[in-house]
Amino acid sequence: MKLPFGRRAESRVEPPEAASSGLGTFGGVYTPSILTILGVIMYLRFGWVVGNVGLIGTLIVVTLSTSITFLTSLSICAIATDRVVRGGGAYYMISRSLGIETGGAVGIPLYFAQALSVALYTIGFAESVVQTFGGLNQLYVALITTIAVAVLALTSASIAIKAQYFIMGAIVLSLLSLLFGNPVSPTTMGLWGLPGEGSQPFWTVFAVFFPAVTGIMSGVNMSGDLRDPTRSIPTGTLAAVATGYVIYMILPIFLAMRADANSLMAEPLIMQQMALWGPAILLGVWGATLSSALGSILGAPRVLQALARDGVLPRWLGFLGTGSGRNDEPRVGTAVTLGVAIAVVSIGDLNLIAPVLTMFFLTTYMVLNVSAGIEGFLQSPSFRPTFRVHWGLSLLGATGCMAVMFLINAVATVVAALIVLGIYLWLQRRELQTTWGDARRGIWMALLREGIFQISHAEDTKNWRPHILVLSGIPRKRWSLIELADALTHNRGLITVSSVLPSGKRDVGQQAESEEKIRDYLEKRGVQALVRLVTAPDPFEGALRLVETYGLGPWSRTRFCWVIVRHPKGGMDTVS
Repeated sequence: MKLPFGRRAESRVEPPEAASSGLGTFGGVYTPSILTILGVIMYLRFGWVVGNVGLIGTLIVVTLSTSITFLTSLSICAIATDRVVRGGGAYYMISRSLGIETGGAVGIPLYFAQALSVALYTIGFAESVVQTFGGLNQLYVALITTIAVAVLALTSASIAIKAQYFIMGAIVLSLLSLLFGNPVSPTTMGLWGLPGEGSQPFWTVFAVFFPAVTGIMSGVNMSGDLRDPTRSIPTGTLAAVATGYVIYMILPIFLAMRADANSLMAEPLIMQQMALWGPAILLGVWGATLSSALGSILGAPRVLQALARDGVLPRWLGFLGTGSGRNDEPRVGTAVTLGVAIAVVSIGDLNLIAPVLTMFFLTTYMVLNVSAGIEGFLQSPSFRPTFRVHWGLSLLGATGCMAVMFLINAVATVVAALIVLGIYLWLQRRELQTTWGDARRGIWMALLREGIFQISHAEDTKNWRPHILVLSGIPRKRWSLIELADALTHNRGLITVSSVLPSGKRDVGQQAESEEKIRDYLEKRGVQALVRLVTAPDPFEGALRLVETYGLGPWSRTRFCWVIVRHPKGGMDTVS
């Protein structure tokens, strides 16, 4: 890896696979995903959604929102069944598909979005507790809650998952209490009820509801702790999406049959009034916020650990990649995430940053769809998922994510895009080197293959470009030959710097090393050129082989190839 100021560092390799903690599909993927999907929006905004767009409109909102999430889930399943997904979840998937620069550009904002989400959820929990009991200091409640959630995550990921089972029990209890509840107003919307007075536009309501279905990354982020991520991620993620869709399609019917539109829009806790046992709804609200906070505090440090291990973060932050215990848990990263969350909780106001956080999550969804779509479109031999998804569905999901981002907040979308672009350019400048391939080379290979076939059919005098073969030998000894070729092409054609090596003097490895050295030398001198070395019994026979085989498409014929050689008397000759 090249660093600024000319320093070089060791190449980053894949970290050794950590010992699995044995988390299964239900506990490691389904539970955190469904608990994040069934969140605060369901309890505090679902009635508002029904009141604004009516029952039919709500069912359309739920279906459209879930469709985008479902398409993203299909892309995740395709990537997860193509390779073993180690720690880092979405970052790992993106970096191994679209390159470390793209992975890092998405992974760094994703980490901060998850870390700040911890504060977002604990502040929301503190607000509801203070409103219920009164006489409490909201800041202190939020700080204590944040620390308690972090301590639970530091203790063990498996224990934290078990704690989510109790939270799931509270949410199930609240839903049952709601289903067996009673109407709260003498008139109701009914199955064909119209929206209330002063209702919001459809797409405004859609933008408010959409974050309610974006919890599918909670399970993916636990990839490094799963017993069998290749099986658990697809099964658990799709099951959570399906469960959430069924619940979100049933609840509006009960809401519309038990209250009028104006009541649904005016009362955020209308569910508490409907429920058979009102406190059960509060337990559900608290369980939703705590489960989301717990999912974020579990996922964020694992993304941070993967970023540090891959060398995406600066070298002085390498300690963040350390793991602790038999299960390689990121306790250092959890402590750092706790510090970030406490700092944000102390500020207390997330209204400005919350929209940007949503954009980072949607950006991650979009890039995951793009990754699966490109891999499927290119039909790379290395991309062989057992869960096959047509590339068109993945690209449709990416388009949906982009559209939703602008619908929710166009300004926040632009800000998030600029941040991601800035990180990408910073990582690109560092010239990180990896030991895994990515889809970028596959894209160029596909374009090159199609291009060669297109230009090989017939000659085109209008678009002719010079292809120059320079028999320079060692470039620094005959640099004038390369300068002449560069002047003739003027970055419009192709230059190939070549040399003939004596037979038996170089093996394949040494020849490849020599070619790499020549490429580095040309790059430092600012010349774009291909490099080709051949072995032959004598220089004349080697040069003849090069001239006969050189060129692309219709220019592979020697009469369209210019050859620049060193004249025996010190001048230069061109042969065409």
